[in-house]
Amino acid sequence: MPGSDRETELTERIEAFLSDLKRGGSGTGPLRGSAETARETTSLLRRVISQARWSSAGDLMEIIRKEGRRMATAQPSETTVGNMIRRVLKIIREEYARSRGSSEETDQQESLHKLLTTGGLSEENFRQHFAPLKSNVIEAVNELLTELEGTTDNIAMQALEHIHSNEVIMTIGRSRTVEAFLKDAARKQRKFHVIVAECAPFCQGHEMATSLSTAGIETTVITDAAIFAVMSRVNKVIIGTQTVLANGGLRAVNGTHTLALAAKHHSTPLIVCAPMFKLSPQFPNEEDTFHKFVSPHEVLPFTEGEILSKVNVHCPVYDYVPPELITLFISNIGGHAPSYIYRLMSELYHPEDHEL
Repeated sequence: MPGSDRETELTERIEAFLSDLKRGGSGTGPLRGSAETARETTSLLRRVISQARWSSAGDLMEIIRKEGRRMATAQPSETTVGNMIRRVLKIIREEYARSRGSSEETDQQESLHKLLTTGGLSEENFRQHFAPLKSNVIEAVNELLTELEGTTDNIAMQALEHIHSNEVIMTIGRSRTVEAFLKDAARKQRKFHVIVAECAPFCQGHEMATSLSTAGIETTVITDAAIFAVMSRVNKVIIGTQTVLANGGLRAVNGTHTLALAAKHHSTPLIVCAPMFKLSPQFPNEEDTFHKFVSPHEVLPFTEGEILSKVNVHCPVYDYVPPELITLFISNIGGHAPSYIYRLMSELYHPEDHEL
């Protein structure tokens, strides 16, 4: 039976993706970037939409939510997966509203009235069957995939507006987006000096510095302890992030909070390069998944046997950076202040989808 074969293949693909996510998060598997994860999640959801059996938007949303919950719980610290699921759910809502001849915005405005009169939002209005809905949703998801392909390039294109001649720029660790951003400015004949904080204990800053110097950018590596001492001669700080939170704060690589505090003390602008798929409706510290700890072997090796029995060593991967320390977000659709994040959130995700 070709139908069951396709379903089996789909199940196998989802299982493979889940195991990849789990291994990538534990540090044993291949370390994939957020952009790659976003594209893979969206491609997988497109396959679910085209191959799963459903007759109405309500059925499809149930299937996407069910698979989405499995994907999101496989690696809770990778918020990109949940973000893409919410984007696809929003697409389904919009295409359904368009098929009905109403706009999604008017539905959202009516929702408060419905909430008061019916005591809760039902999904009854997603039960109508529309034949062209499937092709419309797949077409919209294809557009989303095209947008994801060009996010880094769209951010890098804005580099000349922010990087000026003979500036000293500081960054921390290795962010592919920041790397592309700096290289784009250098390619357009901008001369500047980059100081990279090494981001111990993983020292990804060393890889970043090697990559930048290969591209002909004058680069200096410093220890994390030297950030404050060097900050007085830095013109601006440009960093990447793992997640942009609902309040405009960041969940970024460990050491970023130190960098942000030093920048604030010296009134140095802090610019965050973050594509829109990193925007999450999650708030800081609302659950344990916000924090992620890895083996402290890099900090205190197992050879230090005597000391190990007397201390507890924690090695967090991420820092929380509050929105008041951030000057500007640069996304693939332009620059935004941290206070504008809530508006972007309402454009990208439907309020009902914040909880999957």
